[in-house]
Amino acid sequence: PSSGAFWSNLSSEPNAVRAAGIVAGCSAAILSLRALEEMIYGGDQFSGKGPIGRTVDMIETFLDQEKKRKVVVNDWINEYNALHKADDAEVRNTAYAKLVNAYYELATLFYEWGWGASFHFAYRMRGESFSEGIRRHEYYLSTFLGGLKPKSKVLDVGCGIGGPYRNIARFTGWDVTGITLNEYQVQRGNQLAAAEGLGSQCRSVQGDFLAIPFPDSSFDGVYAIEATCHAPERQKVYREIFRVLKPGQYFACYEWCLTDKYDKNNSKHQWIKKRIEEGDGLPDIAFTGEVSKALKDVGFEVMHERDMALDPNQAKPWYLPLCPSWNPFTQRFQFNWLGLILTKYMIKMMEWAYLAPKGTSKIQVMLQAGGMGCAQGGLTGTFTPMYLLVCRKPLK
Repeated sequence: PSSGAFWSNLSSEPNAVRAAGIVAGCSAAILSLRALEEMIYGGDQFSGKGPIGRTVDMIETFLDQEKKRKVVVNDWINEYNALHKADDAEVRNTAYAKLVNAYYELATLFYEWGWGASFHFAYRMRGESFSEGIRRHEYYLSTFLGGLKPKSKVLDVGCGIGGPYRNIARFTGWDVTGITLNEYQVQRGNQLAAAEGLGSQCRSVQGDFLAIPFPDSSFDGVYAIEATCHAPERQKVYREIFRVLKPGQYFACYEWCLTDKYDKNNSKHQWIKKRIEEGDGLPDIAFTGEVSKALKDVGFEVMHERDMALDPNQAKPWYLPLCPSWNPFTQRFQFNWLGLILTKYMIKMMEWAYLAPKGTSKIQVMLQAGGMGCAQGGLTGTFTPMYLLVCRKPLK
């Protein structure tokens, strides 16, 4: 029978039969969509899934977090939001590890679902796709580590789920170790490395980058991509990087910074800064000059620095994916007024139906606020996520 006849006949059945029929009908619809998605996106377990498959994976992992890892999503997001209610950044600095771990425990699944495995920004040059721009941004940073040979030992500080280090390991042949504070990110990073045949070449370890769990002079090169901004004091994380880097070798990073255009007395600028801090798990945001000075204070020679957000030949700026659009087939739709409402209440309905843990909608609101803050920071030029610094540890 046709689908119309199915639903018409169902309406006359007893409630129990009707309920079972609705479940069966919905299941059939989902399976049909998944079959179509499989045809479009392919069957690769990690990189070939379309939006439906990725959404199912995200929901399953969220529910698994609550069951196996005892992560009560609603409690965690409430505690995270409470830390950000304090206007004094010192409150967040004191609770740095708790703040950052809670943020990434909650946000990682959304990041991977909507952005991919590399949790950072990149502008796009003419002819580049989003993923091509992301990889170029990573490869470009790797060129500043002094022309290291294949199998060189390199550290990725604040590695997320390892998207950058897997790309860089393939590109360079380096042996890359990533460090992250969050347990789930370690598990996911190692899972993906093994699935991509890179388990012997790169790996994630759990640790605090304010106390990196490796001996002095362990690495031939170190890099960080939009990660050390989570440190309450830049000097502390840079001192640890300086310690584990071999003398004469290089550290290169992309930093999140306020620019000289930021005016602390401007209410819009204050709103931008607060939204970025709340939506991205930051204790505070440093100015570009403060970051450069912190590197010099711990002993680094700063060889090169510039704001790559100002680079020429950009076809699309880094913040474009965060700007509102009325195209419902892009993730930018969620940033217009209607998209903000729809995504919030769609996730609330999922919570009501026990398809997502309670508190999931609060995470989405938090991340959207951070995205809007970043977009306005880019549009006003008051914020950059790609302040490039290339440093050398002196031989003596």
